[in-house]
Order: sequence, then C-alpha cells, then structure tokens
Amino acid sequence: MSGKPKLHYFNGRGRMEPIRWLLAAAGVEFEECFMEKKDDLIKLRKDGFLLFEQVPMVEIDGMKMVQTRAICNYIASKYNLYGKDLKERALIDMYVEALMDLNELLMTYPYKPADTKEQHFANMLDKTTNRYFPVFEKVLKDHGQDYLVGNRFSRVDVQLLEIILMAEEFKPDILAKFPLLQSFKARISNIPTIKKFLQPGSQRKPLPEEKDIPKVIQIFY
Repeated sequence: MSGKPKLHYFNGRGRMEPIRWLLAAAGVEFEECFMEKKDDLIKLRKDGFLLFEQVPMVEIDGMKMVQTRAICNYIASKYNLYGKDLKERALIDMYVEALMDLNELLMTYPYKPADTKEQHFANMLDKTTNRYFPVFEKVLKDHGQDYLVGNRFSRVDVQLLEIILMAEEFKPDILAKFPLLQSFKARISNIPTIKKFLQPGSQRKPLPEEKDIPKVIQIFY
C-alpha cells in the first residue's frame, strides 16, 4: 500500500485546495481520488469513512481525517510548519483563521447565484483590500522579516500566497498598494517546493469555469 496521503474530493479547488498547497509546500507527494458524481460521496458515507459525512477527507498515517483546519494542523505539525513554540503557533492560528475567512469569500464566488454575484464580488474585493491585506502588509512592515511569524517559513506563508494568487485572478492589480506583499509574493513563490507547485501540470487546481459549476453542485446537493 502506498505511503502517500490520499485526498478524497472533487477535481477542483474548494476546501481541499489549502491542503494541497500545504502538502506541496512540505514537499509531500500525494494521490487524489476524485468524486465524479453524488454516488461517490454517498459511498464514502455508507462505508463509514466520513466522520461528519463531509469531505474533504484525507487518508494519512493510518487515519481518515476530515475537517480542513484539523487536516492542515496535522500536516503543519508533522512537517515543522507550525512555529517553534506556543506563542508562534497562536500567531499562526490567528492569521490562518483570518485567511480562512477570506478564502471562503473568494472560493464561493463562482458558485453564487447570478443575482447575488455583483454584490458578493464587491464585498469580496472590499474586504480583501481594506480589511485583510492591510493587516499582513503591516505585519511585514512592523517586524521587517521575510516571513509572517518567527522569521521562518510556516503554514501561514503558504496560505497567504495562495490567497494572494486567488485574489489576483479576480483583480490583477490588487497588490498595487501593498509593496511588501508584492515582495512577499515573489519571495515565497521562489521557494523550490512552491515554485514546483506553481508550474503547469502540477496538482494545483485552476479557477473553476462556468461549465464546471453544475457538476460540482450535483455532487453535494
């Protein structure tokens, strides 16, 4: 049996994408088992593999883990991406929780009903540029270090880069007023494991296309 983590989800971003990013950043190869139809999700539930009847689910180290944050916490701890002490971990957790909130806004936009998309888009960009990105720009300015916590590479650096790249898909010049985030983006993108993940042909998932939305909705509803 393969020792690689096995990821169970649909063939798209969703709540699995931060997990893919974190594994890739840690240099961990992983396999993916894609749900193509609702029956695939039903089978996972009937087989007792989903503790709360939800995906993402990751098979790793003999466990069938669910809940995105729990999975990311485990991976970050296992691969030394979670700070050197409790205080650093607390900072990482605070930043990650904020990024998860922003991720929810960005991730769900393509799935919003047509009559709410314009309002959601405006809210999403407003919070990105006026609530979240200014905080991380200030963090980088205040401590003058290359990474967000403890001047060492951690899971929060991975997730912030993921969010930056997602936000740029919606507004390419979104970092115009954030010079330190621009430098951060360039710096983190050049870490070898991340640089590899950003290359064409990796397991990173693209922004969903309109034609893909109904298929995803059919799996979950």
